[in-house]
Amino acid sequence: MSSNKEIFINSSVGGNRIAIVENKELTELFIDTPDHRRLVGSIYKGRIQNVIPGMQAAFVDIGHDLNAFLPFSEIGNSDNLKNLSFDDSDKRGKININAKDLHSNLKINDDILVQVIKEPFSGKGPRVTTDISIPGSLMVLVPNENYLGISRKINDRYEKRRLRKIAEKLRPKGFGLIIRTIAEGLDEQNLTSDFNKVWKTWKLVESKSKNKKSPYPVYKDFDTSEQVIRDLFTSDISNLYIDNKAIYKKIRKYLKELNHQRIDSVKLIPSNQYIFDTHNIEQQIKKSFKRKVWMKSGSHLYIEHTEAMLVIDVNSGRFIGKKDHESNSLAINLESCKEVARQLRLRDIGGLIVIDFIDLQKESNRKKVLSEFKKHLKKDRAKASISGFSDFGLLEMTRQRIRLDLVHTYKEECSTCNGSGLILSKESMLITLETWIKRFRTKFSDKRLIVYLHPDEANYITKEKKHFIKNLLFKNWMLIEIKINNELSLNNFMIYSKKQRKDVTNEV
Repeated sequence: MSSNKEIFINSSVGGNRIAIVENKELTELFIDTPDHRRLVGSIYKGRIQNVIPGMQAAFVDIGHDLNAFLPFSEIGNSDNLKNLSFDDSDKRGKININAKDLHSNLKINDDILVQVIKEPFSGKGPRVTTDISIPGSLMVLVPNENYLGISRKINDRYEKRRLRKIAEKLRPKGFGLIIRTIAEGLDEQNLTSDFNKVWKTWKLVESKSKNKKSPYPVYKDFDTSEQVIRDLFTSDISNLYIDNKAIYKKIRKYLKELNHQRIDSVKLIPSNQYIFDTHNIEQQIKKSFKRKVWMKSGSHLYIEHTEAMLVIDVNSGRFIGKKDHESNSLAINLESCKEVARQLRLRDIGGLIVIDFIDLQKESNRKKVLSEFKKHLKKDRAKASISGFSDFGLLEMTRQRIRLDLVHTYKEECSTCNGSGLILSKESMLITLETWIKRFRTKFSDKRLIVYLHPDEANYITKEKKHFIKNLLFKNWMLIEIKINNELSLNNFMIYSKKQRKDVTNEV
């Protein structure tokens, strides 16, 4: 069965959300809010604060609250390029550098040029590398390297040969150049134009790194929505839906400059049509926060976050098999392989992962499960390593962590919840509130509302996000007042209609 992949971009005052949907199932979700911009790909002129040989790492001040973490392994290691692009490329050799030499070359207060490869997480600063790369739409320029790579996703050997010849003309001496999947079928003029852009960007980075005082941001990569279009809008995407006219025009203009073959697949959705509702995306997002995930057979997964690892337990649940125990267990495990792989992508879980499949007696059946799981993991762009089944029947694996997982992106720590320890972040609360108002406007003609909120959230909107109300008023042609209600808990609101003279919160 061929995969029907679509991209949905939902824009709101609280930020943009980008959903990747395969066969109507949500597989990936990217969130871009004004308060949490993506750092991966950004380049900084930093200052070395500390060198710790015992940790085989240095700490670098790049101007953020927490110093960046620079492992010795990320000095002269081009393997990290996979983190800076959603694309695949030919394999490159790893440069081996003696740790002792690194220690002697790194001096406290020295300036150093670094690029972020992992977002800050759980009280840890961003992870950086000294191997700089400049991503373009069609290629990636890699200073201080000497190789040429062509995306592995381009299968036609004649096309690879053609692209390689063009790339060889463009590649400056002493630089690496990687041709991306989207370049397939495009002529030399398009490739030259894109090269000129990345080369101009690199010269600007060079200039700023020489003339600016550290710490200083010398390069900022695209916002998340633009990155997704640049890196994921490939030939296997059937449609791209956008509910914001400004973003729609911006993306159309960008694709026209590239002479992109799929520009007609970009479609503007009227703002009064809430695309995350009509395509069942919002409901799937809510389910992604639940510990229990049901499958079609009646079996389910139980997903538990811990400080050290993520644990996934496969349970038979309501499944009623008609065969023997071994065959029934095998059927449940095979079904769960697909769902586990999807949940890892959707929740963007990184680090150590332990999966407790239902016990199987036959080694041949365990091999079937392992093979099926690996097959579904191939769709995942994040690097994963599987150790296989342990003596206790547990499957252990690691998955590359680049950014915050979905739970920590959507929610923040709460000192008073006595539950999960997490509540909706203030940015996500804005999205929830705007979504409610959009739905209300499609049902009622009321134009005057009073929104009652918890004091913290009311003060956040009225003092730090004054433009939020202004934009709501303009976009929905309504008069909206924000008032404090001390009886409301965080993440809860009450909305009063002046026209109906009653609480209308539950009428949407």
